[in-house]
Amino acid sequence: MKSGIRCLQLLLIALLVTGCASTPEEVKPEAEYYEEARSAMDAGNFSTAEQNLEYLETYYPFGRYAEQAQLDLIYARYQNLDLEGARTAADRFLRLNPQSDHADYALYLRGVASYNLDVSIAADLFPIDPSERDPGEQRQAYRDFQKLLARHPDSEYAPDARQRMIAIRNKLARLEIHAARYYIKRQAYVAANNRARYVVENFPNTPSVEPALKILVETYDFLKLNKAKGDAQQLLAINYPESDAFGDDGRYQPSMLETETRSLTNVITFGLMGDESQEPAEAETPDE
Repeated sequence: MKSGIRCLQLLLIALLVTGCASTPEEVKPEAEYYEEARSAMDAGNFSTAEQNLEYLETYYPFGRYAEQAQLDLIYARYQNLDLEGARTAADRFLRLNPQSDHADYALYLRGVASYNLDVSIAADLFPIDPSERDPGEQRQAYRDFQKLLARHPDSEYAPDARQRMIAIRNKLARLEIHAARYYIKRQAYVAANNRARYVVENFPNTPSVEPALKILVETYDFLKLNKAKGDAQQLLAINYPESDAFGDDGRYQPSMLETETRSLTNVITFGLMGDESQEPAEAETPDE
């Protein structure tokens, strides 16, 4: 019994020591935390700035610097490359200060954090085409910028938000083209056609429309959909008369699809089950 009480006492002491170690020795005045945070940000020391701003939120949640501290915390975390933390801080600011004159800034920084969230150390070590990455965060950034423009169309951050939205649309369209080309390599021409049509229908003002139309012409040709092929080819000729898809005589020059005959099973399984029209390779007999 005594040993059990002794263990409990030691545990309580350890918890108290840990708690004391994680808090300042004494709570400073509100203005001192804020001034130290601002000085740290001016010096580019965003870790120290973030720490002081968090102390402000903890000890003076309704103080005179509360709103500004919440706003500065978004920026400090963003500069510290804590992009998830920046988004969380932006959400908290918007929830607590929905009528703030700085709500547009919080929305803008939230969008920029989402915009850059797929850029990581791993991407520097293993370069990946941005159009091949998961577009989830880009879509979230697009929604953040949409909210900014809807709620604050005259914001000083609106022009940059519009440019970033254009860039996001271009990235998303390139991702669809990348997927279509992948399907072409797998001889999954129906899937490639679907991706190309999605670009033409949903991203009409992006540079990816020209390659999308090329894919449509050739996949429709393979699928023997002659009217659809003619419509796609006409759109390509009207909108991109200088396209390298056309020869000197103005005729379309196929360049993407393999012309070999494929079975129906191969087509409907997106090329994953092989071609029944080809003889299977003979298995090698291991040496005895």
